[in-house]
Amino acid sequence: MSEFAGITEHIRSIADFPKEGILFRDITPLLANPKAFRKAVKLLADHYRDNPPDVIAAAEARGFIFAAPMALELNIGFVPIRKPGKLPFDTHAFHYELEYGTDTLEIHTDGVVAGQKVLLVDDLLATGGTMKACCQLVETAGATVHGCAFLIELAALNGREQLSHHDLFSLITYE
Repeated sequence: MSEFAGITEHIRSIADFPKEGILFRDITPLLANPKAFRKAVKLLADHYRDNPPDVIAAAEARGFIFAAPMALELNIGFVPIRKPGKLPFDTHAFHYELEYGTDTLEIHTDGVVAGQKVLLVDDLLATGGTMKACCQLVETAGATVHGCAFLIELAALNGREQLSHHDLFSLITYE
């Protein structure tokens, strides 16, 4: 039996969402099944158990879904990375380019500290732009990117190339 048994069958594929030509990988059935969700979190955390980071960080919102329980599983802290104006304390900000405009991410100035090893987590690796911005934000704060972990990687979108100088782990890869 595959280690992914009980996980992949809870990821629903929806054609032409959010627009024609896109095959959307819907994780909501996985999240609705506690056994499958728990197994996915455990398998993600297990990859780092022998070489744990100091802290886990993730961008809102779906990254939070996997990062927070992974942090508990590894007995380390969780640090949120959010859109501007959502964090109540002093922040570091990172502005980055998107295909059609710009965006900004913020982290509390005391969220990560110089020298810390930070694992960045998200539900999906597509083009890699948001995760690349998260890496740069963490590095700007003086911390080190320990790695980037994803539940799902869409290999055809080449997001891995944007993050090639970081250690990447994807639990499930779709070509």
